[in-house]
Amino acid sequence: MFETSKLKLYLVTDPHLCASFGLVNTVNAAIKGGITMVQLRDKEASTKERIEMGRELKKILKNSEVPLIINDDVEAAVAIDADGVHVGQSDENTIEIRRKIGKQKIVGLSCETIKDARDADPAIVDYIGISPVFPTKTKTHFNAYIGLDGISDIVNATSIPTVAIGGLKKEHCREIFTRGCKGMAVVSAICGQEDPGKETELLHAEMQRILKHNQVVL
Repeated sequence: MFETSKLKLYLVTDPHLCASFGLVNTVNAAIKGGITMVQLRDKEASTKERIEMGRELKKILKNSEVPLIINDDVEAAVAIDADGVHVGQSDENTIEIRRKIGKQKIVGLSCETIKDARDADPAIVDYIGISPVFPTKTKTHFNAYIGLDGISDIVNATSIPTVAIGGLKKEHCREIFTRGCKGMAVVSAICGQEDPGKETELLHAEMQRILKHNQVVL
């Protein structure tokens, strides 16, 4: 059964932002800092390249409890035995994805509207990525920014656990969790930072403080 607490601090990688520090080094530092899930996202890479990168990440994730999710590449996910796949509305159908990866793997689905969330099947989709909350350079193909109020609307439209993403930083933690999300996904808040590990620690500490103060159970 999917543990929704894994969504709490969800790192989504960006090859360009991670370039200066290195993808593997960034993820390794973030693991030590407290990330609870990581998604390999590289829209420009080939399946072969994603498999190579995924295998490198699996090595450093081996002794952690951090799941590895592959963005929009079922073939790569199956090849490296990743923990799951994340897709958007225009990607492969979630029914087909579930058939290919099996019942035990994680399936995540991006949702930009209330209708997207309502149409998602709880029997197939393990979590919904509410996106994008704010403007971000890492995602340019979308209908509209959701904003903080939009998070609440989508959370209330589905029984599926949700994680918010899109321009989110430490100061947004309280809004994200008190509006009902199980987690916050970040890209530039960790990737491309001078000290990814330290930034992860600060994010994790703020989340713990918010969750404890508001008595939120993930």
